[in-house]
Amino acid sequence: MRIGKQTDAYTAIATSDAHSITVRGRDLCHDLIGKIGFTDFFWLLVVGEMPTSAQSKMLDACLVSIAEHGLVPSVQAARMTLAAGPESWQGAMAAGLLGMGTVVAGSTETAGRFLHEVLTGATDGDIAASAQDHVTQLKIERKKVPGLGHPQHAEGDPRALRLLELCDELGLSGRYVETLRVLGEQAPGIMHRPLPVNVSGAIPAVILDAGWPLEALKAVPLLARAAGLSAHLYEESLRSIGFIMSNHADLAISYDGERSGREEQEPGA
Repeated sequence: MRIGKQTDAYTAIATSDAHSITVRGRDLCHDLIGKIGFTDFFWLLVVGEMPTSAQSKMLDACLVSIAEHGLVPSVQAARMTLAAGPESWQGAMAAGLLGMGTVVAGSTETAGRFLHEVLTGATDGDIAASAQDHVTQLKIERKKVPGLGHPQHAEGDPRALRLLELCDELGLSGRYVETLRVLGEQAPGIMHRPLPVNVSGAIPAVILDAGWPLEALKAVPLLARAAGLSAHLYEESLRSIGFIMSNHADLAISYDGERSGREEQEPGA
């Protein structure tokens, strides 16, 4: 990606005139509204062409699998923001999306890029050897294996298992899914602990094999979690728990800094 002065002043996404709106070469009102679903439209917007039925089903499954995950930090940030500013849905939504880093939700992109590194590093197509080299290096560096491991689902993340199963059923499974499965087989022995494939590993594997661009991986969890955040913000507006969460956090955290002279005095002194 070039940063700085641009010489190509063009966009291929959308344009409009006094009589029509064109999105990716299609008339918005006559060709798209009421004729395609939002998942297909999302694919069209990003990729530039309509998805096949299999691609659409795979993307839809990925969005559904990651949209909601309970009161994770990004959701708590969004709900507490709305509690403090009930008129600012956009601020609360932004707070939640900004919290999607490499640990929560954004880990999909990290895992996808790791899969790509392992796959492109496979000399003569030997994915197993490349996987072993990459995981061994992670062990040396005391780093986690992206896309593997789950604190709750030690025997396998059910979301990941279903996405991989669906990818097989749709005939989309290719080199990325193969790479993920090889990593899932080899990593536990190298790291000496259970490392099941998790949903952050399955999503990039299946969607990359479906034809989604590597550079746009983060868009999938971002869009999905926006839906989940919408549900939490609506609920927050009806029955707020933002300040309850804030109060519990305050009670759970102990102060271990320096004390002022006044604080050290006995009550009533």
